[in-house]
Amino acid sequence: MEDIYIAGGARTALGNFGGSLKDRPMTDLAAEITQAAIARVGAEPKDFDHMVFTTTCPTDRDSLFSARVVGMKSDLPAEAGALDVSRACASGLQAILAAGQQIATGHSQLAIAAGAEMFSRAPFAVTTSRWGQSRGHQQLEDMLEWCYRCPFSLEYMGDTAENLAAKYGYQRDAMDEYALRSQELALKAIASGFFAKQIHPVTIPEGKGSATFAVDESPRAGLTASKLASLRPAFQENGCVTAGNASGVTDGAAAIIVGNRAAMASKNIQPIAKLIDWTVVGVEPSLMGHGPVPAIQQLLERVGLSIGDIDYFEVNEAFAVVNLHVEAELGVPRERHNCYGGGISVGHPPGVTGLRMMLNATQHLNETKGRYAILSMCMGAGQGMAMLIENPSA
Repeated sequence: MEDIYIAGGARTALGNFGGSLKDRPMTDLAAEITQAAIARVGAEPKDFDHMVFTTTCPTDRDSLFSARVVGMKSDLPAEAGALDVSRACASGLQAILAAGQQIATGHSQLAIAAGAEMFSRAPFAVTTSRWGQSRGHQQLEDMLEWCYRCPFSLEYMGDTAENLAAKYGYQRDAMDEYALRSQELALKAIASGFFAKQIHPVTIPEGKGSATFAVDESPRAGLTASKLASLRPAFQENGCVTAGNASGVTDGAAAIIVGNRAAMASKNIQPIAKLIDWTVVGVEPSLMGHGPVPAIQQLLERVGLSIGDIDYFEVNEAFAVVNLHVEAELGVPRERHNCYGGGISVGHPPGVTGLRMMLNATQHLNETKGRYAILSMCMGAGQGMAMLIENPSA
């Protein structure tokens, strides 16, 4: 089995729901960011033999064939393979994993793991028209509702976060405290230029002309603990989960280069991380946010490491209670956990989040000279995923 290496990548800034990216077709945006990722590592599109692409909500006519369309629009060879994958909120990590498995088994040498999510362009569906309806009104169904509801109970994902909080006794003030930290760290990452190193500026329509979009749209300057405390519960009366301590709805795209060492060396591509191992587990769907805990536990057992051996943790901030749960159950130190904000501050487009987290983690390890990072997230319908990477120069 070949070792799996990551050589960096690029992402767009993330746009708010109905915001700056709403008029960019998904595959066009994804192709632009893929070409940017390729250029950043000093490669050319012709060097790649596989495209793995993910989105959880196809939004345009060509997005049902996203991997192939994005690959061709990115100028990958017509002979390059293409694979669409989806694993709910962990879809970005799954794209990296699927590309890595191509590498490990020798079926690919250099591959792209890419993803996009354009919830602002999510269509409405009519499910009663195919074979006719004898009379009465036909209902448009919002496909975003399909994305945000548990397929079993039909409750919102936010309701499952309330379930987790109730079962384990997490309080609203702790969630708001964590959420405020996320916002402050994201703004710091913008101000310091940390995010700018991974963001490729894109052109967006503006009035009769165009503008450059290069800064995440969601982080909120001036937010305070009192403002967070004033927000009403979003899902349950007298609940703990609010719009302030839950992930935001955002659009964007990202791409990461994956390959074996020999292929990278032949193209003078410098690897920045080695993919060591991963786990995927199932959990009770009504307690979706519990997923990262057993996923990280199993991963550490597989590789013979402990929490203390891990230099950095990126755990998706689907809801603040998920991150509180990881800290409480596993003993993850807050100072090594999501040091650049996360879903609460920059938003959580599922097809992009895992890729964005990988850009954060690899950049963090290289800038701090750390050795190991774990990336993890919960998933709608009740799963957890975790991935371990190593800094090859540490």
